[in-house]
Amino acid sequence: MDNVSIVVHKRDVTGTRATKRLRKSGLIPGVIYGHGNDAVLFAVEPHALRAALHTGAGTHAVLDVTVEGQKGGHKAIVKELTLDSVKNNVIHVDLQEIRLDETIETTVSIRFEGEPKGVKAGGMLDESTREVTVKGLVTAIPEHLVVDVSELDMNETLQVADLVVPEGIEIMADPEEVLCSVLPPRKVEEEVVEGEEAVEGVSAAEPELVGKKEEEGEG
Repeated sequence: MDNVSIVVHKRDVTGTRATKRLRKSGLIPGVIYGHGNDAVLFAVEPHALRAALHTGAGTHAVLDVTVEGQKGGHKAIVKELTLDSVKNNVIHVDLQEIRLDETIETTVSIRFEGEPKGVKAGGMLDESTREVTVKGLVTAIPEHLVVDVSELDMNETLQVADLVVPEGIEIMADPEEVLCSVLPPRKVEEEVVEGEEAVEGVSAAEPELVGKKEEEGEG
């Protein structure tokens, strides 16, 4: 993980109205917690948060958080980002304070690379799992795990057990969980019978009755 510096503003007021006013002023509310310390409430500029989360480590960066007006800093990782349901903007950020020598569990994304043989033959790559939970030292957690799918043929799958991870990293997911598979192309079969029209309620095998009824008494 890369270390990224970010400066935030201390905030003392809590509650729904206070956070709404904060967001209206253009700031994002957040909190730092962990290791039994008192939670630290803060507000951060959107551009500062974007810059911190758009480095090579992405959302897995170790953040060196400095709270304006306070001595010392906090080393933390992003625990959760709350997004606006309409605009998809970040409206709250939870940071977890960490020590660089501690082991943590976190999720990392999976990146599928290459074009499978089965896809070249007309199949479709089905990505079943796009992230897994891993465990390891904070400084050893990768931004993502890469899976080479180029040798994957039709009806073949890759599992969690096929993932290659850095030394010291343990995958917590089921080894047999499917990561991806190549599905065969779907065939749409349409049966067309020329010269025949389906008539509701009448069997095609039933002969049509033609002619008049015989009058009673005729022999």
